[in-house]
Amino acid sequence: MEMDESINVYGEALEMCCDNPITGFYRDGKCNTNKDDVGSHTVCINVTKEFLEYSRFRGNDLSTPIPEFGFKGLKPGNSWCLCAARWLEAEKANMAPRIHLTRTHIKALDIVPMELLKKYAMDLN
Repeated sequence: MEMDESINVYGEALEMCCDNPITGFYRDGKCNTNKDDVGSHTVCINVTKEFLEYSRFRGNDLSTPIPEFGFKGLKPGNSWCLCAARWLEAEKANMAPRIHLTRTHIKALDIVPMELLKKYAMDLN
């Protein structure tokens, strides 16, 4: 599985999203991706209680631990590499969490426009 170049939406080196809990398609803590990442786990979000409830309602329970897979469950304040299409769906439902642009992979731009990402950015001056 060859990884796409590890760059963020600015064309710079992709920064770590989260290593506790470990995140990413490659489980390397970054929102790295490749052609086999059908979900495009490329948007580094700041998890909120509201988003966790929304995600659970949509069939993706991210808060319940799954010990057999080493997953502790997400809590508000965690960072997480989220599927770009899921983030966009949440945005349309007014439930999108804030994001870290320097930690979001450039491939997210294939699905989400930069201006929309900037609207939710935590790391803009």
